[in-house]
Amino acid sequence: MSILYNHNKINATLLCVCVCVCEACCAYVLMVTAVYWVSEAVPLGAAALVPAFLYPLFGVLKSSEVAAEYCKDTTLLLMGVICLAASIEKWNLHKRIALRMVMIAGAKPGMLVLGFMCCTVFLSMWLSNTSTTAMVMPIAEAVLQQLICTGLADSHDDSETAEAPEEDSGTSVTTGGKSLNTFCKSNDIKPALTLACEARNLGSMTTLKRSSPHSVIDSQYPTKRDHMICKCLSLSITYAATIGGLITITGTSTNLIFAEQFNNRYPDAKVINFGTWFIFSFPIAIIMLVLTWLWLHFLFLGCNFRETCSLSKKRKTRREMLSERRIHEEYAKLGPISYPEVVTGVFFVLMTLLWFTREPGFVPGWTSLFEKKGYRTDATVSVLLGFLLFLIPARRPFSSSSCCKNSGEEHSDPLAPMITWKDFQRLMPWEIVILVGGGYALAAGCKVSGLSVWIGRQLEPMSGLPPWAVTLLACLLVSAVTEFASNPATLTVFLPILSALSETLLINPLHTLIPSTMCVSFGVMLPVGNPPNAIVFSYGHVQIRDMVKAGFGVNLIGVAVVMLAITTWGVPLFNLTEFPVWAVARNGTGSL
Repeated sequence: MSILYNHNKINATLLCVCVCVCEACCAYVLMVTAVYWVSEAVPLGAAALVPAFLYPLFGVLKSSEVAAEYCKDTTLLLMGVICLAASIEKWNLHKRIALRMVMIAGAKPGMLVLGFMCCTVFLSMWLSNTSTTAMVMPIAEAVLQQLICTGLADSHDDSETAEAPEEDSGTSVTTGGKSLNTFCKSNDIKPALTLACEARNLGSMTTLKRSSPHSVIDSQYPTKRDHMICKCLSLSITYAATIGGLITITGTSTNLIFAEQFNNRYPDAKVINFGTWFIFSFPIAIIMLVLTWLWLHFLFLGCNFRETCSLSKKRKTRREMLSERRIHEEYAKLGPISYPEVVTGVFFVLMTLLWFTREPGFVPGWTSLFEKKGYRTDATVSVLLGFLLFLIPARRPFSSSSCCKNSGEEHSDPLAPMITWKDFQRLMPWEIVILVGGGYALAAGCKVSGLSVWIGRQLEPMSGLPPWAVTLLACLLVSAVTEFASNPATLTVFLPILSALSETLLINPLHTLIPSTMCVSFGVMLPVGNPPNAIVFSYGHVQIRDMVKAGFGVNLIGVAVVMLAITTWGVPLFNLTEFPVWAVARNGTGSL
C-alpha cells in the first residue's frame, strides 16, 4: 500500500513539475515577444512570428495548432473593409466628403478645426486611422498654406484685413521640404500603408523632421496666431482620427484584436457585435470630440469663441474669404459626382446597415431568416460586398462616356472593375494581420499551459478594490505603456492578464476589457505613439513639446470619458453588475 501511495505521489509531483515547466516556457515566449514588440528591434509582424516556432520547440502547442491561430474571422472582416476603403480612396469619395464638410463649417479658425475634426472622425470610423490621416492632412495643408500666403494679419485683432497681393507672385513657402506651389499643384496622396510604414520605421525623432522644419519656424508664419492655427488644425486631425477609430469594431486594429480574443475566450458570450459596440462607443466619441476641440481651442486659439467661431459673413476677414474660395476651388476640381462614387457610397451604406441589422439584440436580425444559426458574422457581409467590388464595372452600363476621371486613370476596358487586386494590395495591412495572429497564438499558448491561472492567483491581493478602481488602474496603465509601444502589441499583451484578473476578482470581464481596449488608442503624446502622430509631425507645424502638452490633456479626457461610459450607460448595455454565466463557465475551466 505504501509503495502504491509513494508511486502516486511521485506521479503527481512529476505532473506538477511538467505543468510548471509548460507555464515557464509559455511565459518565456510571451516575454520574448513582448520585448521585441516594445523595442521594435525587428518589425512588428516579424516579432509576431516568434510563437510560431518557439511554441512547437518547447512543446506548448503543435505547429498546426499555432498556424491555425494566424487566420481568424477578423482577418476576413478586415479584408472586406479594405476592399471598400480601396474603392473610397480610388474614386476620391473621401476627398469629396472632407471638402463638403469643411465648406459647411466655414473658414473661421474655430469652425475650420471643428469641421476638419468632424470629417476625420467620420472617415476614421470606416478607414484605418493612418489612412484617414494620410488622406485628410494634405487637404488641411492646402488650406493652411492659403492662410499663410494671403497676407500678414494682426495677431491681436484678427478682424482687420491683412494687406496681401491680389495674386500669387510666385513666392515659395517651404513646408515639409516642399514649396507651396509644388504642393498646391499636387493632388496625389501617398498610399496610406507606405506612409504608415515610413512613420513607424523611422528610427529617431530627427528623421521624422524634413529639412529641420523647426529651425526656421519663425520665418514660415506671418504671425504667431497663424502658427497657432497651424498647430491646432494639425493636431486636431490626428486626435480626431483616434476618436473616430473608437466608434466601430472595424475602426482600428485594437478593436478587432479585442473582439476576436474575447469571442475566442468566451464563446458563449453573445454580447459583442457591431451594434452593441457602436451604441456604447458613439456617445464616447461625441463627448471626446467636443471636449478635445474645446481643449485645443483653449490651448492654441484662446477663449474668444465669438471671434473664432462666428458664422456671420460680416465678421469674415479677407484671408478667411480667400481660404473659403480655395476650398471651393478644390471641391470644384472633383467635378460632378461620378458613377463609381455612387456605387461606392451605396456599398458603404449597405455594409453599415447589414452590420447593424445582423443581430441588433432588441429585435430579430436578418440572420434569423436562416435555418442554421451562428454561421454568419460581420465578416460574411464585408467579404461578400468586397468581392462584388471586383465584379461590378466602374463604367456605367450603356454609357459611352468615361466615368473614371476621378481616379486619374482612363480605362479602355469598359468592363474594368471598381477595384483591382493591385488597389487592394496597396492598402491591405498584412503586418497587422500577422500581428493580430501572433496575439491569438500567444493567447492559445496561455490557455493550454495554464499561465493565465497562475497570473490570476498572483493578482488576488487586488480583490479588495472596487471594480471601478480596478478598471481605472488598468486604463491608466495601458494608456501609459502605449505611448512607447505599438497599440496592437500593448493590447495583445494586456488582454490575457486583464481577463485573468477579472475572473479572479469575479468582475464582469467587459468592465475592464472594453475600457482598456479604448484607452490603448490614446497614445497621442509622442510622434512615435502611433502612425497618425508621425504623419502630422512630419509636416513641421508642431514640435514635440506641443504634442506632449496637447496629448496629455486629450489622454486625460479620453480616460475620464471612458470611465464615465463604463459606469453609466455601459452598465445596462452589458449587464456589468453581475458576474455573467459565460464567465463563470470559463472561470471554472481554469484556462485562458
